[in-house]
Amino acid sequence: MSQNAFKDHFSAIAGAYAAARPEYPDALFDVIAAHVPADATVWEPGCGSGQATRGLAARFARVHASDPSVKQLEQHWAHEASLRGEGRVNLSVAPGERTDLADASVQLIAVAQALHWFDRERFFAECERVLAPGGVLAVWAYGDFLPPSGMEVAVADFRARIDEFWQRENHEIRAGYPGYQWPFEAVPAPPLWLTAQWGLGRFLGYLNSLSATDRCRAATGDDPVALNRPALSQAWGMAEDMRTIEWPLMLHLRRKAG
Repeated sequence: MSQNAFKDHFSAIAGAYAAARPEYPDALFDVIAAHVPADATVWEPGCGSGQATRGLAARFARVHASDPSVKQLEQHWAHEASLRGEGRVNLSVAPGERTDLADASVQLIAVAQALHWFDRERFFAECERVLAPGGVLAVWAYGDFLPPSGMEVAVADFRARIDEFWQRENHEIRAGYPGYQWPFEAVPAPPLWLTAQWGLGRFLGYLNSLSATDRCRAATGDDPVALNRPALSQAWGMAEDMRTIEWPLMLHLRRKAG
């Protein structure tokens, strides 16, 4: 895959993505760590700006985080960590379907909110190559958030404005990757939730970070968040009020035969 061939939906909004996307819960990484030793080397393809890398680096010895988007990697959390002398993370500009890691060299492959953009046949073949016997493939994704109480109508109106700009891959992730032909044997994983406590500004920033929002803006010349902001703000209440936002978090675990 050439550097220009990947489906680049986030470079143009890399700053918004890094600033607005929610953090993954400790419970997610605790589940993964129960199946992978702490001295593991991890490959995290499609790492983006590092929302998952922080949790992986806190639990495992080494993380090789890769993404085809230079803009996303420029926003990556590991740059801050390196300034503090935390050297567990290596960053690489590379597509999800290819890595320069050696054969059978990692004990965990972790994919956060990215598998739907990969060429899965090629990616799963690369997993077979670099994952050590007994290693784990962990793939997770969150779908649509649950509107806070009293915001159902305002959120539905916003979603209706951007709905036609979601792509097939977006529908796959929102459904939890149904029908995927997974490699390796399944490992049971519990249902999880992603939860954030946000003020209005952070919530609107998250809406701005959605790929469908960016495509709507590019196609129509209108900003769907700005157009819906009065209704969303009124339903929210005081801008500084903290609201709970929840997303269903779907985790797929697969273990390669030992």
